[in-house]
Amino acid sequence: MTLIYCYDAYCGWCYGFSQVMKKINSEYKDRLEIEVLSGGMILPVEPVHIGATAGYISKAYKNVEELTGAKFGENYLWHIKHPDQSDWYRNSEKPAIALCIFKEYYPDQQVSFATDLQYALHFEGRDLTDDEAYRHLLEKYNLPPEDFYGMLHEEEYKEKAHYEFSLCRQLQVTGYPAVLLQLNESKFHLMARGYTDYETLHQRIENVLNAQIG
Repeated sequence: MTLIYCYDAYCGWCYGFSQVMKKINSEYKDRLEIEVLSGGMILPVEPVHIGATAGYISKAYKNVEELTGAKFGENYLWHIKHPDQSDWYRNSEKPAIALCIFKEYYPDQQVSFATDLQYALHFEGRDLTDDEAYRHLLEKYNLPPEDFYGMLHEEEYKEKAHYEFSLCRQLQVTGYPAVLLQLNESKFHLMARGYTDYETLHQRIENVLNAQIG
């Protein structure tokens, strides 16, 4: 059985959900396969400046903080509060490619890396469309920079990322975060749609697992 976490690096609610998912990962990693899929939430045909969504985010982030306890960093919020001075053009593709590369090195640490990507953006204020935004994570996970940056610009890994986007669509995920429990090739249970607290998600997973045993 596989627990599938559909997320996007740019999703503020996923950032708020990241600590819940880390606890779930810690609890179930020995009982379930756990896979993170990038959803491709922001894939503009033409680059779109942060100014287009800064007004919405400036209100929404407070709701995320209030409900989840997560804190958005001042370096991130500067771009939201000063969009006229920001050089950000958000795009989900590069962090999705980075996750695909990371999976090949450490498939058992997908949740940790996805969480670190979100922290890099939403707290540290790193621009995930910039190659240099990933360098500190290469050091943390002992990934060879030359190999990583080569792979980051290979068509193969771009295709892997877009395959994940299409998988999320096939799973009928229309918003993030979403968690599904795959029992077999064709049977999936939706465990979470949108932010869900740990106790609720844990109980839903247990209910399905117990039903399988029973």
